[in-house]
Amino acid sequence: MAVMVLSGCADVAPPRNDSAPGAASETPGTPGPVDLVGQGTVLQRENEPPQFCLGSVAESYPPQCTGPVLRGWNWSAVDQFESASGVTWGAYAVQGTWDGSEFTTTGNPIPLSLYDAMPFVDPRLAGGRMGDGDEEQLREIQTELHASATPDVLDSRTSDGYLIVTVPFDDGAIQERLDQQYGQNLILVQSALRPAP
Repeated sequence: MAVMVLSGCADVAPPRNDSAPGAASETPGTPGPVDLVGQGTVLQRENEPPQFCLGSVAESYPPQCTGPVLRGWNWSAVDQFESASGVTWGAYAVQGTWDGSEFTTTGNPIPLSLYDAMPFVDPRLAGGRMGDGDEEQLREIQTELHASATPDVLDSRTSDGYLIVTVPFDDGAIQERLDQQYGQNLILVQSALRPAP
């Protein structure tokens, strides 16, 4: 499935979103009320709450993607979105809080076309560090994780003896569980939602 960056100007009135912002909760695997930033496509179908697609987006028109429900979103407060066939969407950097299943906005979203993101370098890959997995082993783990309901895998790839897995957010609990299940030095879990600057 291809990934594309989406931006544009709307010619059609977007659907309303009257859902009230939810509060972040202190549950395992969540950061609590800590502000995080994610980059992705916000997509809303008629009569449904908006979703924050942090993974891949299908190159259809309108596009198709899934993600956590996005609370507190207001299309009238943002620029660079499109509407077609009952779907409204745009690509944004969004700041908010994560409760483990929903993302609640706390700041002003920025269109990705205007967002100057700092490059992310995983310190665990610094200095030429290599993982212990071979390609066949890592591909088997990759298939198992994508077929499983947990964790919510947004993307994955093999690199330098590792299976690098992207999830919405990990406070360390997902990494620990996968290490226990598959062994140390095979899987690196990365979060799509990262602490706000």
